Amino acid sequence: AGFALSLLFHVTQTEVCPPSCNCKSLGEMKGLQVDCSSRKLTEVPALPLDTKRLYLHNNSLTSVPPGALDSLRSLKEVKIFDNPWNCDCHILYLKLWLEDISAPSLENIRCANPTSVRMKTLRQLTGNELGICKRLLPIKCLEFFWRDLILIAGAIITLILVAWSLKFSKKLVCQINLSLYDSRARLLGRHTSKNH
Repeated sequence: AGFALSLLFHVTQTEVCPPSCNCKSLGEMKGLQVDCSSRKLTEVPALPLDTKRLYLHNNSLTSVPPGALDSLRSLKEVKIFDNPWNCDCHILYLKLWLEDISAPSLENIRCANPTSVRMKTLRQLTGNELGICKRLLPIKCLEFFWRDLILIAGAIITLILVAWSLKFSKKLVCQINLSLYDSRARLLGRHTSKNH
């Protein structure tokens, strides 16, 4: 029963076609062709895991969230051109993903924004042109800086407290030893004066 349920769950998870797309079986054990082209989509829908061919061209996609396409491990063909891509820091995920899955399609994807890179292909896009990335890095660096500064300050305060407590304990030990020495000296002094 457990095996049947897991098989059913696996089949339903991999075979569900997004409502905004048209899915067609590519034959037994060959996966699906998922056609989401020309649907005015503004975001990538949840796609079946066994998608072999994916058509997302001629929509209104501006970016793809990081990780959104990672589950499509059996993908063989993707068409994602003719979308108004916003080629800022967030386009890096799509660029790197396409380099692994379908490098030739990088030539067909053109930037719509910002104006400095308009009509450039994703393949031509360099790190220097992703201006927002430069602004994002210092903020992240500042977060790490403050975290590290607090950790260092905490470590310094802990060391000062330990040093102070050691110094105080040594002073206390010295005082105890001196008072014991004084007590012995007094006792010896009394003892010798009684003998005389």
